[in-house]
Amino acid sequence: MNVLIACEYSGEVRRAFEKKGHNVKSCDIIPSDDNSKNHLICDVKDILDQSWDLMIAFPPCTFLCVSGARWFKDRIPQQLEALEFVKLLMNVNIEKIAIENPIGVISTKIRKPNQIIQPWQFGHGETKATCLWLKNLPNLIPSNIVEGREQRIHNLAPSKTRSKERSKTFRGIAEAMADQWG
Repeated sequence: MNVLIACEYSGEVRRAFEKKGHNVKSCDIIPSDDNSKNHLICDVKDILDQSWDLMIAFPPCTFLCVSGARWFKDRIPQQLEALEFVKLLMNVNIEKIAIENPIGVISTKIRKPNQIIQPWQFGHGETKATCLWLKNLPNLIPSNIVEGREQRIHNLAPSKTRSKERSKTFRGIAEAMADQWG
């Protein structure tokens, strides 16, 4: 299967699909953490018309998620642009699509998510409510429910790498996506 992992710099989801033998590319405007030859540094809009069977997209959440709600009133143009990008991704001509984002305005401005998952359902003892908007894909089935409900991601101290850390996909979720959608 030809798989596009859009707006992913970490490579977690790409590597999970690679392990399953898929032809997979990740794409972001920044280099990947692992310098993979299967990571494209470009605007995803430039490659959406290629022959993809599945796209899993992680649009930037800066102007979309509730953790930034206190700044929404000052960032209306940026939020509208971010929502248009999400709509573009949701409506692209690819048979199977998953859009991932934290709880935020996509739910009220576009549509409710198909599913909300937590890392602790996939082997990580942490909380981070994550929405999935799905097209022709089943909901993810929890694959490894664990104890512990630490808010590590929410409580990260300010730093230069905080936004990258907060946006990184948990390995257990990436593996569940590859196992169940691949």
